[in-house]
Amino acid sequence: MGKLAQLTYPHAPQGGAHDHSANAASLGNSDTLFWGALFRGMDRGGSFLQLQIRQIIVTAIEDGRLPLGMRMPSSRDLAAVLKVSRNTVVIAYEQLVDQNFLVSRQRSGYFVAGLSKKIATGAEPAEAASRDDAHWAARYAVQPSAHRNIVKPADWQAQPYPFIFGQFDPSLFPTNDWRESARAALSVPEINNWARDLIDGDDPALIEQLQLQVLPRRGIHARSDEIMMTIGAQHALYLIATLFINDRTRVGIEEPGYPDARNIFRMLTPDVQPLRSDAQGLLPDETFQSCALAYVTASHQCPTATVMPLQRRLELLKAAETGDVVLVEDDYEGELMPEASTLPPLKSLDHASNVLYVGSLSKALAPGLRLGYVVAPAPVIRELRALRRLMLRHPPLNNQRVAALFIGLGHYRSHLQQVGRVLLERARMLDRLLPQHLPDCTFSRGPGSTNYWIACPPGTDTTALAREALAQGVVIEPGAVFSMDETASRHCFRLGFSSIRTDRIEVGIRRLGEVIARHLGR
Repeated sequence: MGKLAQLTYPHAPQGGAHDHSANAASLGNSDTLFWGALFRGMDRGGSFLQLQIRQIIVTAIEDGRLPLGMRMPSSRDLAAVLKVSRNTVVIAYEQLVDQNFLVSRQRSGYFVAGLSKKIATGAEPAEAASRDDAHWAARYAVQPSAHRNIVKPADWQAQPYPFIFGQFDPSLFPTNDWRESARAALSVPEINNWARDLIDGDDPALIEQLQLQVLPRRGIHARSDEIMMTIGAQHALYLIATLFINDRTRVGIEEPGYPDARNIFRMLTPDVQPLRSDAQGLLPDETFQSCALAYVTASHQCPTATVMPLQRRLELLKAAETGDVVLVEDDYEGELMPEASTLPPLKSLDHASNVLYVGSLSKALAPGLRLGYVVAPAPVIRELRALRRLMLRHPPLNNQRVAALFIGLGHYRSHLQQVGRVLLERARMLDRLLPQHLPDCTFSRGPGSTNYWIACPPGTDTTALAREALAQGVVIEPGAVFSMDETASRHCFRLGFSSIRTDRIEVGIRRLGEVIARHLGR
């Protein structure tokens, strides 16, 4: 427990006898030190202060830092230490009394009532014998940690200029509208709807809202038995891969392409083929037609942000039908930013039932919500549901019902409009700033995309460049991880603008330009 373990418990019971003699006096220096250390992680400027107080006390009781019978400081004294109102502490204490974590004794104060694990067993839990990496490595069937993945700094949100793709900008989250939907989902009738176990089912209200308000905006019309919810788009890709791929399956993926999809496929088959692209996107060539399954991002190619034109989409569908190729279409951005006339996704043009469509609500709201879905022929959805049941039965129904209410109340449509306006403003700003501050680089970004694919002069190591930029508070994503041959995209990087505040873009790009100039020796 570090520093806390060195502190003496204030007012701890002696010889098993409780001190009932007097009201708790004002805290002394050692007591103040102890309680201040216990609540060190509390955000006094944040919200739900009494919830934070309760959580810290419960955790300390459970792990034995606050032993049975220990007297708590008075509400006045703890409020003074924490610099919060006395009522906040009183409410927290009374809630803990109701939950039997504390007991209130008249004219004596509050005391710890719960037995910690340490006291209940009379001994510290035994630690398992340590096993090194080599011991376990020989037993793994697969080793996912060995794959090359997109890596973002853990503290990227603390950086002033986070040009990270697909991440969360708190200023754009529809807090009040989401709160209204969440409150509505907590009514007794709604709880009765989502608290049950649907085995392999989904919230019918959310499926209906996808049918009525979300999919038609992308030109897709599907029956309820052709839609299944997932815990994000990544979960959808994993389920599809597990259903369709074995160790003899040839799978194609765009080069460069989405690393997580590539890694999922490589865990299941050694035959993962890089598929060539040009300025119009994926080429429907012989390599493509030799695949049993191919992954494609037609609306905004990952990571180059190329938009596949309509004619190429039709050619790709025709080649897939001829070669009997199952197309997995990841429409990860959809219509997040309306910048030009929207081209129809492959799924809306598919007359041969070859396209499995993967969509997401999380990109428009917040990645942490983990709300994705698959649209596919009914027989495929039936098998995916059976597979999903073996993994996790179904995604949490409370989250599904909140999302259904959020869409049904009209909040989703208005949120997309607001987000679209802000992102378009940022894109226009970057269109102006990038040539000015990054004159040695070239850029690509298709209409509606929320990232740029930036190529530096050949020989540039953007992994080293990203480290130098991070030292200046600028976060970018090196490009090598997107290619199967990591040397092919080493001089490129991805620059997203969904997660950075508009008022920080200009300074951030200027700093990035200065870092690139120094890196290139300009």
